[in-house]
Amino acid sequence: MVKVLFVCLGNICRSPMAEAVFRKKVEDKNLEDTFGIDSAGTGDWHIGKPPHQGTRDILDQNQIDYSGMKARKVKASDLQDFHYIIAMDAENLGNLNAMAQFEKTGEVARLLDFLPESDVVDVPDPYFTGNFEEVYDLVNRSCENLLSYICDRENIKKS
Repeated sequence: MVKVLFVCLGNICRSPMAEAVFRKKVEDKNLEDTFGIDSAGTGDWHIGKPPHQGTRDILDQNQIDYSGMKARKVKASDLQDFHYIIAMDAENLGNLNAMAQFEKTGEVARLLDFLPESDVVDVPDPYFTGNFEEVYDLVNRSCENLLSYICDRENIKKS
C-alpha cells in the first residue's frame, strides 16, 4: 500500500481538503486498495476538530466526502510510515524537514511542486484569506498531477 500524508498548519483547512480530494481521485480510478491517505497538522490547536466550515462547504459543493475526518498533529513516526508527505507550504515543509532530519523514509514535497504552471508555490491558507475556491482549484489540479506522479513512480496501473 502506498501511503500519502498531506500536511498543513492546523489540519482543518488545506490538508483535509487535499486528503478528501486525493481520496476521491483515487476512488474514481478504483485504486482504494492501493492507497492509504491521511492528513495532519504541524500545530496542535485543532486536534480532534472536523474540517473548517469553509473546507466542508467547498467539498460539499464538489460532492466530495469528508466524513469522519478529524484534525491531528503530525507525529515523528509519520515520517517513516508514509511514502509521500505533502506539505501545503514552505513553512510546513521546513517544519517537516526539521522533524525528520535523518528519520524520514518517504518523499517530502510541497503540493504545488506538482503544479508547475502555478504562479504561486505555496497553497494559501484560507483560514486567514477566506478564499476556499482558489485553494480548492489549486488542490484539485495538484492532486490530479500528484496521483499521476505516484502511479508512474510506483508502477500502478490507473483505470
